[in-house]
Amino acid sequence: MAEILALVEARLRSALGEPDSRADVTFLGTDRIEVLRFLDGGIVRYATLGMSGAPMADPTSPLADPVQGPRAELVLSVRGGLAATDQVLRPLAVLAASPQVEGLIVAPGASLDLGEPLWAGAPFTSVLVAESGGLVEDLELDEPMDPVRFLPLLPMTRNEAAWKRVRGAQELQERWLTHGTDLRDPLRTSVPLD
Repeated sequence: MAEILALVEARLRSALGEPDSRADVTFLGTDRIEVLRFLDGGIVRYATLGMSGAPMADPTSPLADPVQGPRAELVLSVRGGLAATDQVLRPLAVLAASPQVEGLIVAPGASLDLGEPLWAGAPFTSVLVAESGGLVEDLELDEPMDPVRFLPLLPMTRNEAAWKRVRGAQELQERWLTHGTDLRDPLRTSVPLD
């Protein structure tokens, strides 16, 4: 696991630069999850480190495979200086620990709901998991291990999350695109959903 996480951190550094800070959170019965913060001009990027140490297991399987299975880390990008977004560190660690705690497999198109704001005053209580391969390239591991995917998180308002449950992730993303929604704006309101 330590070797994998060292490779993951190296990939994050090569894609995003040197982290300017890091925090770690440990939940009872789980491995430590770190959240690294990277500054990129006016954008602040938060990336988890630790979720990919073990593959995500199918919750219906009686035994978890310690080698094979999907691996991922989460990346959230927001405009800096507009809100207290550094408070997102613990919520991000909670989301990253969900495969270990709840047996979830985090994949593109999924919704992850915290039930509380991502940071104080945030209009977002959940995120949409987007496709990997854009900002940080997938990290290939030795066979038979699956690659580590760096999954962007797109904050959703309560209305957007409810609309997504009915219409699906693709339609919500198309709605954001049609309306020119700045998904990195920590103060944005819900996209029109009529």
